[in-house]
Amino acid sequence: MSRFVSPAQLRTLIAQRSELAVLDVREEGVSARRRLFYSSVAPVGRLGLVIVRLVPRRGTPIVLVDTHGEHTPRAAALLARWGYTDVSILEGGVDGWENAGFEVFSGTNVPGKAFGEVIEHELHTPNIDAETLKARQDAGDDLVVLDSRPFGEFNTMNIPGGIDCAGAELVYRALAAAPSPQTLIVVNCAGRTRSILGAQSLINAGVPNPVAALTGGSMSWLLAGLELEHGNIRTAPRPDAATLAVARELASAAARKAGVPVIDREALAALERESGERTLYRFDVRDPLEYEAGHPSGWRSAPGGQLVQATDEYIGTLHARVVLRDDDGVRARMTASWLKQLGYLDVRVLDDAASAALTADALEAGPEPLAVRPHGARTRWIEPDQLREAIEAGKAQAIDIDSSLAFRRGHVSGARFIAASELPARLHDFARGTQLVLTSEDGVLASLVAAELAQQRPEIAALTGGTRRWSALGLPLDSGDTHNLTGDDDAWYSPYHAEPGRVAEQMNAYLAWELQLVAQLERDAIASIDVLDFGTATAKRSHARLSALKESIV
Repeated sequence: MSRFVSPAQLRTLIAQRSELAVLDVREEGVSARRRLFYSSVAPVGRLGLVIVRLVPRRGTPIVLVDTHGEHTPRAAALLARWGYTDVSILEGGVDGWENAGFEVFSGTNVPGKAFGEVIEHELHTPNIDAETLKARQDAGDDLVVLDSRPFGEFNTMNIPGGIDCAGAELVYRALAAAPSPQTLIVVNCAGRTRSILGAQSLINAGVPNPVAALTGGSMSWLLAGLELEHGNIRTAPRPDAATLAVARELASAAARKAGVPVIDREALAALERESGERTLYRFDVRDPLEYEAGHPSGWRSAPGGQLVQATDEYIGTLHARVVLRDDDGVRARMTASWLKQLGYLDVRVLDDAASAALTADALEAGPEPLAVRPHGARTRWIEPDQLREAIEAGKAQAIDIDSSLAFRRGHVSGARFIAASELPARLHDFARGTQLVLTSEDGVLASLVAAELAQQRPEIAALTGGTRRWSALGLPLDSGDTHNLTGDDDAWYSPYHAEPGRVAEQMNAYLAWELQLVAQLERDAIASIDVLDFGTATAKRSHARLSALKESIV
């Protein structure tokens, strides 16, 4: 039998500022409609894929959350099977939380996005609107637009003339990207958060340039009737030795002002020895491609800018220990200076000598390994050619459980889409005797869920290699949402994915949602955000430059 905690008890647990994981076990699209501020999304259907990354220590106190009790018993049973020893369920779920008079949020990455809004609200981060930026570009002003999103997002769309310089890369590369100390650096992202964080990072570091965030990011650019570019590969240059030395000094000063401890190898070893009693996350904050080329064993990839905005996707345990590393002395320190201000992490940076020593011992190459909690039963597999024959004979039904967006682009011909967490409740929709074959992008999720449900439907199987292999073999694909049985429950759809006629409406609604987060935080009074004013001269220079621009336009 699972333990229950009341909403009031959960608020008390959060206020105690000791280790606690609040896991929302609904699908992301459902959670994004109504959620708790400090919850991490860990859908019960894919819990085996995410639990090790989110909550690595099995003794961590965990509170499970759903809407009103529909998924938490299943999640609690899985966690008990995997050896988690301190698991409770929020009584009444989000409904109970709201009925108790506590604040309910919406959206994704809520702590990080609210953090960005608080930063702008308290520090008055300099902003430039889309129309002014376009006018100054057309006039040939001395400015550079740095896009603070990961390269994949930049490559999909960018402000004309923009250069990719993701999050933690800004202080590392900005001085090399700006032609002179007088060049105005404009930082943008898809919406608001990473624009604000990026611009304020440069200000906190005290770069000599004037700096501004693009108000509303690429969304505001489109809403102003301007066009974006697509398919660009421009990236900010890496600094030469002299420029890197300056960037290192700026980042070190920022980390000191934020009170970030820098630890040596012996201190790291002590934290590692204590990881059975205190949760420890170790992150390599460099570009993912650098990480894949070589990283110390056991360190996870978490590019710094994404780690700050999407902290809840990387770290499921509040008040855990976090150690960051890089190979340049800039990116980890700047990232840590932000995580410290979030107020719910014990963050440190591994010093340069210790970081170099780790990579001198041995390196792992390739992407971050995916640790998976198995479901016990042996997975039944079916080969693509056998599935095709069974579908043509009317003896099998393919069920895609991975991504509704990917399903829309292309899926096994005749497949239905059902969000993984919803599949057990939908099994009765399919006649007994029909073989059910689950597929996911690479077959991993399909394997886990097929094993979990084997007792309910012994004939259930997983497609070997998943949809990726089916497509690679040239087997027939369908597209569209016709057979999507759970809609967008599995994922939050950004305004960029809205129906063509509703894009502007959705973008305006999203930007308005971000702007109201500060007031919602004040009502909730649960966040531990502690924004610091670094007191550099960059803010004054930036506001003066922007004021001069406005006067010139008038």
